[in-house]
Amino acid sequence: MEALVEVRNLKKYFPIRKGILSRIAGQVQAVDGISFAIEKGEILGLVGESGCGKTTAGRLIVKLIEPTAGEILFERNDIARVAGGALRALRRDMQIIFQDPYASLNPRMAIGEIIGEPLLIHGLAQGKEIEERVSALLQTVGMEPFYRSRYPHEFSGGQRQRIGIARALALNPKLIVCDEPVSALDVSIQAQVINLLEDLQARFKLTYLFIAHDLSVVKHISNRVAVMYLGKIVETALARELFGHALHPYTEALLSAVPIPDPSLERQQIVLKGDVPSPINPPSGCHFRTRCPYAEGICSAEEPPLLELAPDHWVACHVVARSLKVSS
Repeated sequence: MEALVEVRNLKKYFPIRKGILSRIAGQVQAVDGISFAIEKGEILGLVGESGCGKTTAGRLIVKLIEPTAGEILFERNDIARVAGGALRALRRDMQIIFQDPYASLNPRMAIGEIIGEPLLIHGLAQGKEIEERVSALLQTVGMEPFYRSRYPHEFSGGQRQRIGIARALALNPKLIVCDEPVSALDVSIQAQVINLLEDLQARFKLTYLFIAHDLSVVKHISNRVAVMYLGKIVETALARELFGHALHPYTEALLSAVPIPDPSLERQQIVLKGDVPSPINPPSGCHFRTRCPYAEGICSAEEPPLLELAPDHWVACHVVARSLKVSS
């Protein structure tokens, strides 16, 4: 498979300013040197606790915010420093579906204007052409064409998210970043939106970066999964491999907290000690060591590299790497 997106040592530090002169007093290390690839036509799930940097990573990839360091290769072209007209042309190939369907739609614009705005900005259609294209997009996401003249406040959360999906599809993108697209919706609506995203992905040969903290949703929709903790990627693998044979202690703890629908099945939940450290001053070495039940001296001294410890299964853990080498 050919990679559509490659991220290499990507970092994003947000400055903390204090005082009248707004001097920099520190930095929030939201994304701290992550590397991964998204192949054409696949769905990569990006999971982790709130505040681990998932959303920041997604926004970096679609150039909503500028990276502090690192490379973002889209179709082998580094877009990390793209700006101006080149960035506008790039927008056609990369879109995002936001988490909150109530805040991501302009309440002063009719639905037809919201969905048709990308077509107008990029000069792809005008007048009647935009109306026809908007009507087709609404039908694609399961809504009636006459909704064009209505406003966001007239729709439910699930309908608003469908409108957001239609807007993302307007330019026929190659990559869509789905930033927790169902977390703000009722459980009864989540399955409908997930099924819609799957259908659209198969129909239009789309590539998704699917950001979520609900592991059951990620397991259902993703081909591969990357796990983040405090700005770092700690494990990546095929979805069936990760959910069946997780290697990193943090991933094991996340999976142990997923509810099991069958009460007759018993599973011991792993309760991590302490709280997530501050991204302003993360721990030395392995960021997870302060909560890891298997931490050793090397974990505080050296940052573990992301190693391929099984076919297409990458893990950043000194203890796991050593144990697998000993057993092999």
